[in-house]
Amino acid sequence: MIEKREEQLKLEEALVDEVRRDFLQRQQDRRLLERSWQLNMNFMCGNQYCDVNRLGEIEEEKRDYFWQTHRVFNYIAPTIETRMSKLARIRPALKVRAASEDESDRHSAMLASAILSAVSEEQNLDGLISSATVWSETCGSVFYQVVWDGEGGKKIGLDGNAAVNEGGVKIAVVSPFEIYPASLSEEKLQNQLSIIHAKAAPIEDIYAVYGVKLAGRDIDEFALSPYSAAGNACAAAGSVKNTLRGYELVIERYCRPTEKYPNGRLTVVAGDKLLHDGPLPYLNGDDGTAEYPFIKQCAVPLAGSFFGGSVVDRLIPVQRAYNAVKNRKHEFLNRICMGTVAVEDGSVDTDELAEDGLMPGKILVYRQGGTPPEMLTMGSVPEEFMREEERLQAEFYKICGTGELTQKPDSIYSVTSATGLQLIIEQDDARLSISYQEIKDALKGIGKHVLRLFRQFASDVRLIKYAGKEDKLTLIYFKGSDISSDDVVLEADSDVNLSPAQRRTVIYEMFDRGLFSDDEGKVTRSVKNKILETLGYKGFAGERDISELHRARAEGENVALRSGFASVKDYDDHAIHVNEHTAFLLSQNLNADVERRICEHIKTHKNKLKEETDGQPDQN
Repeated sequence: MIEKREEQLKLEEALVDEVRRDFLQRQQDRRLLERSWQLNMNFMCGNQYCDVNRLGEIEEEKRDYFWQTHRVFNYIAPTIETRMSKLARIRPALKVRAASEDESDRHSAMLASAILSAVSEEQNLDGLISSATVWSETCGSVFYQVVWDGEGGKKIGLDGNAAVNEGGVKIAVVSPFEIYPASLSEEKLQNQLSIIHAKAAPIEDIYAVYGVKLAGRDIDEFALSPYSAAGNACAAAGSVKNTLRGYELVIERYCRPTEKYPNGRLTVVAGDKLLHDGPLPYLNGDDGTAEYPFIKQCAVPLAGSFFGGSVVDRLIPVQRAYNAVKNRKHEFLNRICMGTVAVEDGSVDTDELAEDGLMPGKILVYRQGGTPPEMLTMGSVPEEFMREEERLQAEFYKICGTGELTQKPDSIYSVTSATGLQLIIEQDDARLSISYQEIKDALKGIGKHVLRLFRQFASDVRLIKYAGKEDKLTLIYFKGSDISSDDVVLEADSDVNLSPAQRRTVIYEMFDRGLFSDDEGKVTRSVKNKILETLGYKGFAGERDISELHRARAEGENVALRSGFASVKDYDDHAIHVNEHTAFLLSQNLNADVERRICEHIKTHKNKLKEETDGQPDQN
């Protein structure tokens, strides 16, 4: 027994050593890439007189002369803020498409959509996307981690003094500094042989999760990045160096399924201890397979690169040139304003003159027979300064992808045609389409992971609340096995690039063309309420839609008729009920008894409708 234990300890030590060496090698392979991210972050926050030296470290640039100015005229920050404000328009609701018109598929799609709505609200998905977009716009890439949190959800009991919760999904934003792929040239995350997620964690949290006590150590990190992954990266020039005390580096290596490990492999190492070694915990892939719990989002995808590119990379050379031009221009203005004095050697007290200058009213005493000091004429600021400044500003507009409509609104004053103005607006947003698509793909991936985790772990019956039709609070009891569809789509996907004013214009045009009218040329109450809600005037849509209430009652009767009978009320809108029951018959594969009951129910509605129209019941 002792020999087996010693052999097991040797195997664990070898595995820990192998994981740590693998991590250090990956860290070294992408060292220059990390430095470029740190450089981008420095330029974003205004520390723009730094660069990566020949040793691959960030160092501060020194002045050539003591009198040179190093002022920063930050164009990068407002440019990225403008891009992020435009990308913030993408907040469509996640919905699930039914696999067929079968009632069970429609119910499953409705249930999955309700789960996504509840999780999005609980996890503040809009805020997570905004936070992730800051990372992707600055560094080029960001990742979402979707995991199952056993301590999440509602409290269902006690285990001694500890609370027992039903569990729930947890979504976290992971910076690119924490993700280390096996290959930097493989573009797709799921095609990577393995992924390492490295982060600093308090030793108390490590003990609470894994039950392993560690000594902990001091880990240095950047003030502008979440963690210094290996604890040995130098602080960026001009930024504050922060030290995490009582922390330890946790290395999680995820390996995709192979012949040797059909369910993949997850190895967790902290310090010199093995915390966990086993299969991948989540069946979040297609067809119930195990995959990485990460979703990637890029600002600009790059061919042959796992990490995406950032607009900041392209703006840095222009920003350096712009700072240089502005500083040299201000130095020239200072020479003109302050003046340059020429004096004959020994004719005046140069120390006094250097200290006070030629201030107004100053009595200047110079040596008898000497030449009095005189101001040198510097002329005016050269026009080349102005032209170069304008050229660099134009380059900012070309590179950033936000267009002159946002950065330079004066450029549209000459456009008098509405069509021409619309074309300018479309061109202004055209170059953001790639970033738009990246966010939409990430949203869909998050939705699929959420549903697959509920399908895997929600084995017991649980309750969720969501806003149903007419914002009515609806309660649903479900189990994970009830989720049969995870075909996630984005609601109003075609309108994500439209501003509120553009969306209102489109609705008005559709209304004028009669696209919202029914066969009789009337706009129903439900359509009118939906239009008011879309326009932002939901408060005016307070009247309840009687037709929708009748349809909801008919749907309830369809469910009741599967196992029994449903009564026909005199206040029913029989025409609506006949249509709903007939559609239910045509869309379902029902047995003979259920079909017979529904047909009899439809016949009763038709008789009631006949009595209302001519006072005579239908005898057929």
